[in-house]
This record gives sequence, C-alpha cells and structure tokens, in this order.
Amino acid sequence: MSAIVELWNSLHPVLQAVIKGLAVIGVIFPLGGASSLAERKVSAWMQGRPGPNRALPFWVAWVPGISLLQRLGVFHLMADGGKMFFKEDPLPGHVNKFYFLLAPVVAMIPALTTVTAVPLGAYVDEAGRVVPLILANVDIGLLAVFAVSSLGVYSLILAGWASNSKYPFLGGVRASAQLISYELSMTLSVIPVFLWINVPGGEGTLSLAKAVEFQSQPGFLGGMWFIFIMPVAAIVFLVSLFAETNRLPFDMAEGEADLVGGFHTEYGSLKWGLFFVAEYAHMMIGSAVFILLFLGGWNPLPWIPLSLVVEWLGAVSPVLTHPIIVGLLSLGIFVGKVLGMIFVFMWVRWTVPRFRYDQVMKMGWQKLLPLAIGNLLFYAAAIAIRDLQLGVAYWAALAVVTVAATWAIFANPLQKPAL
Repeated sequence: MSAIVELWNSLHPVLQAVIKGLAVIGVIFPLGGASSLAERKVSAWMQGRPGPNRALPFWVAWVPGISLLQRLGVFHLMADGGKMFFKEDPLPGHVNKFYFLLAPVVAMIPALTTVTAVPLGAYVDEAGRVVPLILANVDIGLLAVFAVSSLGVYSLILAGWASNSKYPFLGGVRASAQLISYELSMTLSVIPVFLWINVPGGEGTLSLAKAVEFQSQPGFLGGMWFIFIMPVAAIVFLVSLFAETNRLPFDMAEGEADLVGGFHTEYGSLKWGLFFVAEYAHMMIGSAVFILLFLGGWNPLPWIPLSLVVEWLGAVSPVLTHPIIVGLLSLGIFVGKVLGMIFVFMWVRWTVPRFRYDQVMKMGWQKLLPLAIGNLLFYAAAIAIRDLQLGVAYWAALAVVTVAATWAIFANPLQKPAL
C-alpha cells in the first residue's frame, strides 16, 4: 500500500488531475446507468411484479450461478446501454441543430463538475487528523456546488427552445420557473447550518468537509447530526432537492400526462440518455450534499465519529488503521448513505402522485420560502440568545413568535383553482 501512495505522490499534478477527472466520469456514468436499472427494480418491487429479469446472453448461460445476475436484471442494463450508444440517433429537421445538440452536453457539465467540491470520505493521518477525500478542498465548497449545479437548468431551457415545438418549449419554461421558485428556499435552508458552524471570532467557512467535522465533535451537541438540531432546515432542503432535480412529485418539466415528455420530447438515443444520466448524477450529488450537511457525512452513527471507529479498529489490529483501509471504510459508509437516499427518491416517485403546476408554484412561494425565511430568523435569534446569554425571557419570546409565525404560514391550505 505504501508503494501505491508513493507512486501516486510522484505523479505530476496535471496527470493526477486528469486521472481524477477520468475517475469521476468512469464512476458517474455507470452509476447513472445502474440507477436506471435500480429504479425499474424498485418500481417492480413496489408494484408486486418481478421487473427486468429475462435477458441472458447465450454465451454465458453455462456459467454456474449466472441466474442470480439474470434475476437482478444486470444484462438488461448492458443491453440498454448498448442500445443507447449504437441505435440510430434521430435529428429532426425542424430543430435548431446547433443548440439542440449542445443541450445534452450542457446537461452533463454541471453533473460532472460539482462532484469535485464534494468530499466522498476521509482518512486519519499519522497525527490523528481526519483528512477529507476530495478533489478540490475549497472553503467555498457549498457555494461552488450551488453555483455550478444551478447551471443545469440552462440545458433544459436550451433543449426546449431549440426543439421548435410547443411541448418541449413549455417544459423548458416550467423548468426555469421551478428552479427559481425552489432555489431560494434551498439556499436559505443551509444558512442556519453555517451560522451554527462559524462561531464568532473563528475562521469563516462554507466547506462541506467542515460541516462533517463539526458533527464529529465530542459531547452531546458536538456529535449530534444537524438533522436533529435543525429538522425544519433539513425538510426544506430535501423538498427543494426533489424540485431541483425534477423528480416526482415535482417533474413539471417532463409532465408526460400534459407535455408528452416535456423538454426531451424530440430527443432519442444517446442524447436522450445523456439527459437521464445527468438527472441521476444530480440526484447523487444532491443526496451527497444533504448527507454531508445533515446526516453526519462519513460518520457511521450520531455520536460515533470516524475517528472513534479508527480507535476501535486499532485495538483489534494496527493494520486496520492504515489510511487506505480507513479511506475505503469511510467511502463505503458514505456511499451506503447516498444509495439509501437514492432509494428514497425512487420510493417517493412510485408512491406520491404528481402535483398540479399551480400547486408546485404555491408550495414554493407561499409555503416553503416563508418557512425557510422563518427558520433562518429563528436560528439567527437562537444563536444570538445563546451566545449573549440573554436568559429565559428571550427564549420564551422566541417560542411565542415561532408558534405565531408557523400558524400564519400554514393557516391557509393550498386552494383548488376555480373551474
């Protein structure tokens, strides 16, 4: 293992960057394809049917145990991938060809770029410090993820406009309106987390790795995940994440029932596949950010940080504390949490019916945004009361104001449109 580390350190930084970039593409693309298969299996499981389980190449049918892979639908994934790459790629004559071809490429760029600022695990060095596994460990990590991922909507707008067709155009317009409606709430929901992390007099940061580090401290509040400290912020972020990734019940940009297929109606073959790989990539990155902010990142359980697990492994055998083994362990924990979140995305898709478009807009502007603003004001006041030690009277006043504001937000239910 030491030889591998020395070989890696001896490589030129440019070569290291190229290898890291290729590794990202090599991981995201297969995971996007595997997610499409997983979605088909999950939907089949929820609907009481077997799902894809028939495909089996005749030249491997003799291999003992191959039927297990057949039942899992692995060969359907291979067949679908081959079909996507090699079938005829239609290019309608009425589209604006340059922008029509550019849109799927634009969809992939944010999906492959944002992963550079997301830590995927950590290891413990010889000094006992937890070092995050991240391609670009910058202090503005969260800002970089938000800034780049928001560019993904331009691909939907571009695809809808360049298709020169009314249904894709309406899908593109819906996508842009939905992004604006929910991005504000998502951004406001994470501010209380960093208000909590950036204590007065300390060094300010928006690093996702620092958010995990803050949830790994000793003590009751130190080891508590932010989903327990700030549950409203977590809910607002999660709902906004569903809307930002165009997943049911927020898939207004596609809306098969009223827009045929929305922005991708005119697309097929590889270009269509790129849109869906980008959608699954956004789901994975969004799930990773949610886990880093609210679910402890690579820590296995609340109040049990990775450093404590390393101490337990060291008591068993010093070999188990090697940085590569610890890095793989933390990566496994983190990926397991991300897969759990992906399952939640699929579970909701096949359980909750699609909202109407007016309900999506009202929920974003009339419910979620006031809730995000109120949540931010509550934690700003709570942190000030705590730091200034203002006493019980201020806490009581804050509780009364919070109850009144919550009632005001939820007093009026979503109204049906007049017929």
